[in-house]
Amino acid sequence: MRKVGIYYAFWTHEWDVDFLPFISKVPSLGFDQLELNGGTVVGLSPAERRDLKKAAEDENLILSYGIGLQKQYDVSSLETRVREKGLDFMKRMIDAVAEMGGGMIGGTVHSYWPAQMPASLESKQPIWEKSIESMRILAPYAYDRNVQLNVEVLNRFEQFLINDSSEAVEYVSEVDHPGCRILLDTFHMNIEEDSFAEAIRRVGSFLGAFHLGETNRKMPGTGRIPWAEIKEALDDVSFDGPLVMEPFLMKGGTVGRDIGIWREIVKNPDLDELARKSAAFVRENLV
Repeated sequence: MRKVGIYYAFWTHEWDVDFLPFISKVPSLGFDQLELNGGTVVGLSPAERRDLKKAAEDENLILSYGIGLQKQYDVSSLETRVREKGLDFMKRMIDAVAEMGGGMIGGTVHSYWPAQMPASLESKQPIWEKSIESMRILAPYAYDRNVQLNVEVLNRFEQFLINDSSEAVEYVSEVDHPGCRILLDTFHMNIEEDSFAEAIRRVGSFLGAFHLGETNRKMPGTGRIPWAEIKEALDDVSFDGPLVMEPFLMKGGTVGRDIGIWREIVKNPDLDELARKSAAFVRENLV
């Protein structure tokens, strides 16, 4: 049965926060999984990682991890020094996740975020090739440590390297390793794909995880994403990975600025109650 998860930053204005309160919160709201910031986990002490792991085990909660690599850690960089720093950072993140029992790291693991193609280039092919080169190092490194890397397909306004399902399939096919799979996100799909169902079927067995959000990044079930169509396609490809909602409602702080929230998306939201209702919606309509 598909697990239902949520990204911790739904509740926060900053990326670096104490994760422990969310580990005790989300199971009571109907979630099986909590997605954390992989970059923060790298900076925790071994004792702090052990505490997180123990708290999640006590709650029977699955942990997964997301990352938008910063530019100084760009594993697709044409500069060898930058690329090597990125590989080192990603390996440390993989090691940290492995220390906590393994799991999935998804997001911009293949480049950096947010990013536009350098004005000096007419083609992204050189960057694509460096990214593939890096992922052919990272995927087996992760796989040997019970960690799966899910390359997220991001819209053109946030990244340039992999913008739709066709490019994603081409990318993971070139990497050609089971440690590298695809993360689709309905928010980004709404911008880039002609059809939600066709995109899911195109990705097929490469689909490692699925992010949920409405067209404006509200909670699943409150907008116009065609969830019935998505459910049918997920069933058709026998997807059994996690469904992790990644809504953002609050302006302010680094999170609000990075995501681009410049107004109150929901007036005076009861975040816990919105999360609870959306978790129930996802279980009823997508699990």
